[in-house]
Amino acid sequence: MGFDIPEPYVWDASFEVFYADIDEEHKGLFKGIFDLAANPGDQSKLTHLFNAVVSHFKTEEAKFEAKGYSDKVEHKAAHDDFVAKLKGLSTPVSGDTIAFAKDWLVNHIKGTDFKYKGKL
Repeated sequence: MGFDIPEPYVWDASFEVFYADIDEEHKGLFKGIFDLAANPGDQSKLTHLFNAVVSHFKTEEAKFEAKGYSDKVEHKAAHDDFVAKLKGLSTPVSGDTIAFAKDWLVNHIKGTDFKYKGKL
């Protein structure tokens, strides 16, 4: 989709949005995908990632509402689409699906989340 995918797949300062709670949650999402990639047959890893994603999106979307963020509808639609994709998964998760999730998160943070820097 555009931005380089880090290997190893870990959060670094290039992903910082400068909201401590969101940055911490982003770190957790990277770890969730990393852990699932290492254990694609582990249902608990998939469940953990799904729950972390849903929780994180709720955090962001609450901030959007509280601050009247102008791109909230489009941003939430991207979240909803990703959640729908994750909801349909079962283990073992394919390598292509892991690659998609890695790519999606990197490009969502740098291409979409970065738009709210300084606005929340």
